[in-house]
Amino acid sequence: MKAMRNAFAVGLLATLVASPLAAITGREVMEKADAVPEPKTSMSQVQMDLVDKNGTVQSRMMLEYGREPEDLKDIVIIFQSPASVKDTRFLQKDKVGGGSDKWIYMPSLRSTRRIAASEGDKSFMGSDATYDDLSGRELDDYEYELLSESEPKGKWTTYKVECTPKPTTDSQYSKLVTWIDHDTFVPVYTEMYDKDGKLLKELEVMDLQVVGGYQTPMLNELRNVQTGHSTKLTIKQIKVDLALPDRIFTTNFLNTGK
Repeated sequence: MKAMRNAFAVGLLATLVASPLAAITGREVMEKADAVPEPKTSMSQVQMDLVDKNGTVQSRMMLEYGREPEDLKDIVIIFQSPASVKDTRFLQKDKVGGGSDKWIYMPSLRSTRRIAASEGDKSFMGSDATYDDLSGRELDDYEYELLSESEPKGKWTTYKVECTPKPTTDSQYSKLVTWIDHDTFVPVYTEMYDKDGKLLKELEVMDLQVVGGYQTPMLNELRNVQTGHSTKLTIKQIKVDLALPDRIFTTNFLNTGK
């Protein structure tokens, strides 16, 4: 299953099985969502705004590289500002068969360390996304139910889909509910529920544009409804299908920045 189209949404898509009378099943909806074309490579300037429950904003600028060799996504994120996070670098590489390996370079320590699987539910750089949120999921990791074939959601008409992790799937959520745009099959809204079945987070696409022929969420907001904290991600600039050197997607690049 493909990750969210910028690094933070990664792994939040779901699939479902509809009743026999449904014109389309939930799994078919999500297979179409998973098949939405993405660029083979991308380079984007992203602004991350961390907003606390009182409305105080901390802004961070990031440079993000992405590529998708053989349906496995590699992502590099370089924090450019403010000074407190400048030159922090992050690498994620999908693995054959599911899951991903992750590393982070902390300039204060001048070293790169691997992110352990046990850290998957921890916040990524103070945002409302966890390390696991950045990873893609396989369609077969979930059981599905189609909740609605046609439901308004903001300016979109959507399929509403619920997914529940299978017993063999390691997930920090008890279920996800996602709304898929009829026209583009892009997920435009997702609810994430905690292990107690309570709504924990909401992910909303607030601006969807076509860039280089690809449907691209230019503005996303991830809200933790239990804490009142939110993370807004705005793509300021983006280039797609450009040549990127392999060296960018290595731990050596994390260590050296070049």
